[in-house]
Amino acid sequence: MPEDFTNVPVPGWIGGFAQSDPHFAYPDPELGALPLLDNMANIARLQRQQAVLWPEFSWQSVPGDESSRCYQMFAPDISRIGYTDEGRVYSIICPQQGACSPAFGCLNVEVTVTGQRGWVDETARTMAADMTVTGKVWFSPSAKESGLVRMLWHAFEALGSKFPHDKAHAIEVATHLKGDPSQPVFPLRKGETDAFAIPDFARHPEAWDVANLLVEIGPVAKTGDPLADAFNALVMEAFNAASGNLLLEGNTLAWNVWFAAPALVDRAEWQAHAERWRKSIDADHGSPGGKGTAPRHFDGSPFRPLDSLLEEEAAKIWKFIRDHLRG
Repeated sequence: MPEDFTNVPVPGWIGGFAQSDPHFAYPDPELGALPLLDNMANIARLQRQQAVLWPEFSWQSVPGDESSRCYQMFAPDISRIGYTDEGRVYSIICPQQGACSPAFGCLNVEVTVTGQRGWVDETARTMAADMTVTGKVWFSPSAKESGLVRMLWHAFEALGSKFPHDKAHAIEVATHLKGDPSQPVFPLRKGETDAFAIPDFARHPEAWDVANLLVEIGPVAKTGDPLADAFNALVMEAFNAASGNLLLEGNTLAWNVWFAAPALVDRAEWQAHAERWRKSIDADHGSPGGKGTAPRHFDGSPFRPLDSLLEEEAAKIWKFIRDHLRG
């Protein structure tokens, strides 16, 4: 990666879309006049992009206890915002990360963007976008090498039930605007969040720009298969025990996204990049910009899940096997 990757944007910027509607303007951009667009539907319109080289996430590992707050950078150089020379946003590629549970091994987690709209203003170094996202969790390759996971996978196949063995069959977790379960759309806005204190290790002053989001975690989606639903709930309990309640219903997940300087879009490369990560990075196989960080508290000390919680989740898994998969 070139040393000057955040310094100078490529030429070709025209701008103007941010100023095309007075409702788009700060301090309170209103983007409702724009339709929410599918991420892959307008690749042919993309001309410029900003890469998210530092997707910094934060959440309370004990909901309601600010001293328990964790900070973690997800895998870098996967996420991007793509837009036209005038600044209309047409695609946002989402971040991914891995989390490992002693009960199951490593799992992939992705914040999947399901809809987006917005604008970028390179001249002012700012942006505003609205998004809808779904959390997705599925087993990574190392987990599938576990005898326990292989046994569960084969048992589910034999019973005709869905098993979250890849992203296409992932466990899905709903999200919504903080404090409003009826509103699935939430804003991406300029600057770092002011909802909590941010440590120096989660800041990147060398970035071109930064924006932030806050989203509240909703329930795990039902599949219509009682066995799969019971198992998915169990996986999510184990995942949250290992990750510090990253996707616990009612918890708030925040992230500051730190961008590299604007660059031109190679549409074929963008399509390939999006398709590759749509099928998953697989936590064990890494990402193009290297691994993300482990979760840490404000003082830099590592988050450590309680052994008692992990043991409890392991016991629940074996009870599930005895109750549902005997023989």
